[in-house]
Amino acid sequence: MGRLHLFEFEDQKWFPSFLRNYGTDFLQFLSNKTKMYKPVIPIILKGLEKSGTNQIVDLGSGGGGGLLWLNSELKKEIPDLNITLTDFYPNIPAFEYTKAQADNFKYVSTPVDARNVPENLKGLRTQFLSLHHFKPVDAKRILQNAVDTDSPIAIFEGQERSVPSILAMLFSPLSVLLTTPFIRPFKIGRIIFTYLIPIVPLFVLWDGVVSSLRTYSVKEMEQLVDSLANKEKFDWEIGRVKSGPGVVLYLLGIKK
Repeated sequence: MGRLHLFEFEDQKWFPSFLRNYGTDFLQFLSNKTKMYKPVIPIILKGLEKSGTNQIVDLGSGGGGGLLWLNSELKKEIPDLNITLTDFYPNIPAFEYTKAQADNFKYVSTPVDARNVPENLKGLRTQFLSLHHFKPVDAKRILQNAVDTDSPIAIFEGQERSVPSILAMLFSPLSVLLTTPFIRPFKIGRIIFTYLIPIVPLFVLWDGVVSSLRTYSVKEMEQLVDSLANKEKFDWEIGRVKSGPGVVLYLLGIKK
């Protein structure tokens, strides 16, 4: 199945930010509750330890992803870990909520472009469920920017371009309906646009299916790395690990 870069509502400038936030809040909640990224903890630790840093700069954070649960696990090995949340469309209420849960979180309130990360943001760059939002030319720019600035980078996708992954996305509206009352911070608008005017479950369904169709395969990520200038400056690890009934695709780049 070839990669299809269809549109996602979440990416559109005209899409209301409060609806985008409701969607990213759902993904954050689901990631934490299902411990989706448990299998990649050793990969993140490797990136931090080999890079000699205790700083994570999360790009495209959305609602914080699964970082709350991951943070508690990573701190068992790196007690002085610090995490900075960033996004091109910052979800400030979600960032504030995450920061309130753990004192080693901070965030950037202004837009941060993963293709050109500000020089003051130092540490292991991470991306969870966000590389697929970028066309190949921009995905390459993300990786090239990491190489050019000697910044370690770890990318994770919790879906793949496959029939089972797409079928799983078809159940996402049900997940939205079941989890919405438990998502924090509580928003009355989230209730209204989930149950009374069901925009959230419908756009999460569309974006979920499109996310699978957009996801880069292991081979395609290898091709992106092969196209980089000075790629030999980094050690690269690209693969696929099981996560419950699903999978996580990952890319890890560390300066030699």
